[in-house]
Amino acid sequence: MADGVELEIGPGDVFEIPPGHDAWVVGDVPWVSVDFEAMRNYARPNPDGGRRRLATILVSDIVDSTARAVALGPARWRDVVGRHNELAERIVDQHDGQLIKTTGDGVIALFGSAEGAVRAGDALCAKMTGLGIAIRVGIQTGEVEIRAGDVRGVAVHAAARITALAAPDTVLVSATVRELLDGTGMSFEDHGQHQLKGLPGKRQLFVLVRSGTGPDALAAMPKP
Repeated sequence: MADGVELEIGPGDVFEIPPGHDAWVVGDVPWVSVDFEAMRNYARPNPDGGRRRLATILVSDIVDSTARAVALGPARWRDVVGRHNELAERIVDQHDGQLIKTTGDGVIALFGSAEGAVRAGDALCAKMTGLGIAIRVGIQTGEVEIRAGDVRGVAVHAAARITALAAPDTVLVSATVRELLDGTGMSFEDHGQHQLKGLPGKRQLFVLVRSGTGPDALAAMPKP
């Protein structure tokens, strides 16, 4: 769903799936459905199953989302998250990225370039302040596997762990991403070496530094 709700239906389960959902069959388990809307493409085999590619992964997270949800109440929080998802999709698209999915309090997106991902992350941080929320962004480049509206791989886990270490309104990137951005005019500060949970060894991380005075200064910078 647009609000990020996901549900896994296992073998032997029977479930009434409301309109507005996308669905994919994973594996070789037979799937039987009764389609009242004549949507013949529902739960079709995933065309991208098993396809691997090199990409830059952006993972974002709303800071203190649980506390914000309690403070705003269910109805207002749904509105905020819905607006957040709309803005995120637009910004990712503007920077030539692909929004893979929303997570309820963040997004996961893929980009063909590290520069596009970092510029999108900066724009996300700037725009979300208008909703009264702060986000953190982590970015990594590596090989990923695209499956049924989702993305998997060690690089995805690394990006999520990097996000967890970022401060509010901050874009935190790996050393790999930092090296790919040499010559772009972007500035970074050393954030030290960190152990990413579940991954071997310490990783060097860098914080994006905005230039100019406004929150959209970096996003507005011309590309070299």
